[in-house]
Amino acid sequence: MSGSIPFYQKHHLHYDRGYRSKETQSKVSQYQASSRYSASGSASAATRSRGLNVSSHSGLEESRVSPSPKRAKPTYLAVDKDNQIIGYVVPIFRGSQEFATGLSDTEEARVRDTAAYMARRDLFTSGLEMERSELISRKETMRESAERITLNKRIHEHEEHFKRMNEDSLMHAPEFVIKPRSHTVWEKQCVRLHCTVSGWPDPRVVWYKNNVVLDPLANPGKYKIESRYSVHSLEINKCDFDDTAQYRVSAMNSQGELSAFASVVVKRFKGEMDEFLPAPRRAITEVGPVSEYGITFQTHIVDKFGVSFGREGETMSLGCTVIIYPALHRYQPEVEWYRDDVLLSPSKWTHMHWSGDRATLTLTHLNKEDEGLYTLRVTTKSGYETYSAYVFVRDADAEVEGAPAAPLDVRCLDANKDYIIVAWKQPAVDGGSSILGYFVDRCEVGTTHWIQCNDTPVKFARFPVTGLVEGRSYIFRVRAVNKSGISRPSRVSEPVAAMDPADRARMRGTSAPWTGQIIVTEEEPAEGIVPSKPCDLQVTEATKNYVVLSWKPPGEKGLEGVMYYVEKCVSDTDSWQRVNTEIPVKSPRFALFDLAEGKAYRFRVRCCNSAGVGEPSDPTEATTVGDKLDIPSAPGKVIPTRNTDTSVVVSWEASCDAKELVGYYIEGSIVGSNVWEPCNNKPVNVTRFICHGLITGEKYVFRVRAVNAAGISQFSQESEAVEVKAAIASPTPPYGITVLECVRDSMVLAWKQPTFIGGADITGYFVDYREVIDGVPGKWHEANIKAVSERAYRVSDLKENKKYQFQVRAANMAGVGIPSLPSNTFLCEEWTIAVPGPPHDLQIREARNDSLVLLWKPPVYQGRDPVNGFYVDIKEADAPEEAWRGVNTKALEKTYTKIKDLKEGEKYVFRVRAQNKAGVGKVSDVTEPVPALTKPGTKEIVVDVDDDGVISLNFECGNMTPDSKFVWSKNYEDITDTSRLTTETKGTKSKVVFNRPGEEDIGVYSCLVTHTDGASSSYTLSEEELKRLLEVSHDHKFPIIPLKSDLAVELLEKGRVRFWLQAEKMSNNGKVDYVFNNNVVSQGEKYKMNFDKNTGVIEMTLESLTPADEGTYTFQLQDGKATNQSSLVLIGDVFKQLQKESEFQRKEYFRKQGPHFIEYLSWEVTPECCVVLKCKVGNMKKETSALWQKDRQQIKVDEHLGFAEGVLKLEIAQISKKDAGVYEVILKDDRGQDTSTLNLTDQGFKDLMNEVFSVIANSSTPLKITSTDEGIRLYTFVSYYNDLLQVTWHYKDSAIAFSDRIKSGVVGEQLWLQITEPTEKDMGKYAIEFYDGKGGLRRTVDLSGQAFDDAFAEFQRLKAAAIAERNRARVAGGLPDVVTIQEGKALNLTCNISGNPVPEVTWLKNDKEITSDEHCILKFESGKFASFTITGVNTSDSGKYSILVKNKYGTESGDFTVEVTEGTPDLGVTSYWTDEEGNVVFGSNTPKEKMKTTLTGTKMQKRKESVSKASTVKNVEDREQGKKSEAQNEGDPAEVPALDSDQTKEAKVDLINQTLPVDQSEASEQPADSAEKPEAVAETT
Repeated sequence: MSGSIPFYQKHHLHYDRGYRSKETQSKVSQYQASSRYSASGSASAATRSRGLNVSSHSGLEESRVSPSPKRAKPTYLAVDKDNQIIGYVVPIFRGSQEFATGLSDTEEARVRDTAAYMARRDLFTSGLEMERSELISRKETMRESAERITLNKRIHEHEEHFKRMNEDSLMHAPEFVIKPRSHTVWEKQCVRLHCTVSGWPDPRVVWYKNNVVLDPLANPGKYKIESRYSVHSLEINKCDFDDTAQYRVSAMNSQGELSAFASVVVKRFKGEMDEFLPAPRRAITEVGPVSEYGITFQTHIVDKFGVSFGREGETMSLGCTVIIYPALHRYQPEVEWYRDDVLLSPSKWTHMHWSGDRATLTLTHLNKEDEGLYTLRVTTKSGYETYSAYVFVRDADAEVEGAPAAPLDVRCLDANKDYIIVAWKQPAVDGGSSILGYFVDRCEVGTTHWIQCNDTPVKFARFPVTGLVEGRSYIFRVRAVNKSGISRPSRVSEPVAAMDPADRARMRGTSAPWTGQIIVTEEEPAEGIVPSKPCDLQVTEATKNYVVLSWKPPGEKGLEGVMYYVEKCVSDTDSWQRVNTEIPVKSPRFALFDLAEGKAYRFRVRCCNSAGVGEPSDPTEATTVGDKLDIPSAPGKVIPTRNTDTSVVVSWEASCDAKELVGYYIEGSIVGSNVWEPCNNKPVNVTRFICHGLITGEKYVFRVRAVNAAGISQFSQESEAVEVKAAIASPTPPYGITVLECVRDSMVLAWKQPTFIGGADITGYFVDYREVIDGVPGKWHEANIKAVSERAYRVSDLKENKKYQFQVRAANMAGVGIPSLPSNTFLCEEWTIAVPGPPHDLQIREARNDSLVLLWKPPVYQGRDPVNGFYVDIKEADAPEEAWRGVNTKALEKTYTKIKDLKEGEKYVFRVRAQNKAGVGKVSDVTEPVPALTKPGTKEIVVDVDDDGVISLNFECGNMTPDSKFVWSKNYEDITDTSRLTTETKGTKSKVVFNRPGEEDIGVYSCLVTHTDGASSSYTLSEEELKRLLEVSHDHKFPIIPLKSDLAVELLEKGRVRFWLQAEKMSNNGKVDYVFNNNVVSQGEKYKMNFDKNTGVIEMTLESLTPADEGTYTFQLQDGKATNQSSLVLIGDVFKQLQKESEFQRKEYFRKQGPHFIEYLSWEVTPECCVVLKCKVGNMKKETSALWQKDRQQIKVDEHLGFAEGVLKLEIAQISKKDAGVYEVILKDDRGQDTSTLNLTDQGFKDLMNEVFSVIANSSTPLKITSTDEGIRLYTFVSYYNDLLQVTWHYKDSAIAFSDRIKSGVVGEQLWLQITEPTEKDMGKYAIEFYDGKGGLRRTVDLSGQAFDDAFAEFQRLKAAAIAERNRARVAGGLPDVVTIQEGKALNLTCNISGNPVPEVTWLKNDKEITSDEHCILKFESGKFASFTITGVNTSDSGKYSILVKNKYGTESGDFTVEVTEGTPDLGVTSYWTDEEGNVVFGSNTPKEKMKTTLTGTKMQKRKESVSKASTVKNVEDREQGKKSEAQNEGDPAEVPALDSDQTKEAKVDLINQTLPVDQSEASEQPADSAEKPEAVAETT
């Protein structure tokens, strides 16, 4: 049976029988037989019962036995004499050797030791044995007596304990087990007062100091109050004289109140005292925590989770950071999470994590069951710390609109093998219509198939589910239904098995009740005995759907397995019907279904076993089928109380006579909204609840409903409206007590306002004083009975030359706060100094990034003379004392000043000194540090003048609290003259209105908002500003309708005339009068009026103007009392011009009905110097034609234009004087015609040409320098050259006079200036100027210095090269490439030779020199003509022939080939023949175009390559080629400068070679001088 002992008993020796001796167990058995804990049956009856032995580990037993000879059925409950259940009696059947005889070993020993046994033994033993036996008996008797005394004491203690467990006997008034003791400590030490209090209910403990409640929150760090395990302590940190007092601790509960007292005396150490003395060691009591190894752990929970809101289905994590000091590496605290004081265990719904410094609880899938108060408890060896916050879970969105929320807290109350009673709680939200009932679903564990258990909804929140399979486990869920639909399913229940409770108990094992009692019995079943009737049959639950019966088994014990039959009969009849006919039930309870609602039934039960069926039990009273449990009544009065800025405490009266109450639902609504929202989604079983998540500043009303299984009650009455704002508390102590004045018997004190005023305005202050004699303070006395509103007070009735200390307390509507710390000790003696005392009550207002306003009050003590000024000092808060500096050099007369030029973000402190004629007095107390910073949302005072001319100052504050008020002042003093100003406040805005603005109102107006972080602003009303405001006010009183624009006139389409103006704003009641020459005109055929009140546009339209319309036009406006008018005078030339323009517009309109010119004919010059005449036309169609004319002569016709609007163009590519004339374009079709003319004669043509010249000038390249063989040339290229272009060359800013040496010219698009044979005199700046009729354009170049030297050197080189090129030896022409001749014919070839000196001529055949002979005659005549003659050609004459000419300037050769044929075949090539004289002539098959072909470029190139001095010539060619490339790169056409004849020829040859196609690249030009002799020309294939 050791396995059945609960875990909490295994560690207590008291419940472990293993430590007892046999003798002790015997004494226990004896004591049980006579104890008052025995049952009502006698001990002898228990002894006579066969095989029955009762043993208890706690000395408690149940020995109730049936008087019948049959073995009675034992009950398993142990009760005391007051019939209070104190434990279980667990029967143990035979099977243990210890109980085989029915007696224990101890009892057998005692039997042997009885007197009869001793008498029999005396007959057979000696006297020594008898003496020894008596000695042992005496020792056993003494030992048993001692154990009996100990056992009696323990039993008595348990008796008292169990009595106290009964609530009625447990409740008692508080008692101080340990009272607090008095302490005497040194100043600046810590002291702790301890006490231990008992009582039930747990007493509420409050600490008092001199009968004033101590509030740790009001003095953070000063007091610390703790309560743990009935041990209560008060810790006072850093004691001072003020802590010397009598302290009282009061314990109170519902049974009474008790107090205990202790005194604390604080002494001052005369020497220096270390401020950081160690605090006294915490007292460790038996019930308190114990530190291990001398280490005391300090636990702090930071980074806490707050009140949280979630929604069903979401995941939520709650976490706190835990700091434990000292931090031990391997030490882990015990971290526990609780919900509503119930310890949570890890499950699929809750995950817990501890990282070593952070505790986290994760709710994986929120349901309303998760709502509640969550507590984190961290336990160390030195104690524990807790933190709690509420978690609210809102309903998930309904799947069907209007459906109710899901039920919650589904539980299985009673599980049997054939039914399980499922219970749940109703949801707080019904979806807007009443819940009709609930559906219960079941699912077998291990499957996912849900089955609905009831066909019709049940309204009762409990339902027995039938049709289960015995031995299988199930989970359940519930859904609510209303007329809109079905809710989401609830969270599933815990799994439960469908089995008989008796079987479940045997499977689970025997467990002890909460009392910790286990009573074990042994019995043996009796066979063949029919059980008697059950007893205590009753209806435990009855609804309209089912009835549950319960009973007690028969009294006999040891019966063979008993089962039961249940029978029913309709009331007033005697016809009993068995309900469970097939299988009897094992458990002493049963649920009946299918009963007729409204009928009355009686029930009875029979026992049965294998021996038969017993007698029926006594029947129950008639039970009417229906709901016995009534819906609870509505809760009573609901009282809301302010709590925080977002929460309200709601309390209410409990429902009267509510049975089986589950809890309450609370709903809240913003006043006037009629929208009710649930405050909790899980019923609370208390009558006080904190509703969180409310809107600050809104007013709410609340109502409450009660819930039990029968349903939800009606709503309570609505509570009174409560505004959501923080609850008020008493203010913290004032501080900074100073003396402002001292006379012989009184002192004037001043102090600073508390840092926390408690959420309500301070209503006043109370001052206490005490005399200090020889450093020992006396008793405190009240200086004032009535609270003073100012922070200065004169304490009278003091004694001269005595020392005093003072303390001040602040009061608000919540009460009087705790007093301030005692002030310094002041001597009461009359001040006689000449200078004034210190100013006081320094205040900071209007803090901005670069300025603030400082206010103060003048000193109470003025000295010998009145105060005549003040000085303000400033320094940075962190700066040393030497950093104080003055703000003003001249004394201030007023008690306020604005300090400017501050550094943004810097913190400053200030002080003030007063002066009189005697000098500057004492400095005031220093202000608290204040940053120069404009707080977010800060606004300034705005001046406004309304439509009635009323002047007002307006201020708005965005961070007001519900208790905030606007306080206006003038010159920072309260406004007392309310006749001049009227204050109006609405919401977050306030304003003061000037009733009669005048000079008396000049000053500084400021507004302060209380209960904020210093929201304030000021506005200076100066004399100039007042004058301006009065002017604006006058304009508003006598308003003028403002105009966006005055009366104006404009022309519309068709030449219509529109008079119009626009007003700024006019109402729908505004009207307009239209006046012409002082006569009002109205709407008619001539005048068309329109007034658009939305835009304020007023207009009057006339179709046309006639001379009669000349005059003055006026629009007169009126809107209420506001008026205005605007006039326009149209007379004289103004009217005539407008009339003319109107007529023109009218004609234009009709012109544009057909094809017309949108833009008339104009010209433009393109970058390519092309003149384009263009016009833009509109309203065209296909039939429209455009006729171009010049000087009335048609030049172009555009027909079938095919567009509605476009541009017509006429291009003049190279304009010249012949293009001057009058151009005209005529558009015409069947709708009409339109004409546009452009005069390009005289000035028009001149303007056009000037534009052309401007384009040419702008296209010119920069002026460049080049060299020729004649001199130096300056040149520029233009994109196009026109003969009319006027160009002027300048040398040193003077026009150049041209001569044979200096010439200018144009080649293509190149303009050049040639300086022949230049000298140093030609050095200087040259320019070319283009004339364009405007400013002209000038290009310049500097021909001096290195530029001149380079150009001159190049000129000399080119000149020498030109001479060599002209005089070198050359073959000018006359030789063909191929000569074909018949054998026997004579061949005669002649070519031109040039060169100076005359060159030498050499002929070669196949690269071998030949000489003149009879067959081959070679001649060179006149130094110009070289001839080659073969008298009779034969085949040996075929070959390659060359002529080589040479002089000192160079060498050149000419080649030709001679082919000798026997006949005259057509070789496919051009044939060359000779006449009788041997001259080459063309054959009959020579094409005419071939006869004109020049020498090939190839041959010319070969000749050039053979010249010995060809490099010089090639340089010339390359330079000329470079000039052409340069011109091309600059975008200008390639133009070669003018050269001599030979150079020109060479240049032409080069240009031809560059420009000819590929098939003509071999062609070349023959020399010009070859015309002196007939020459043969040749052509290759």
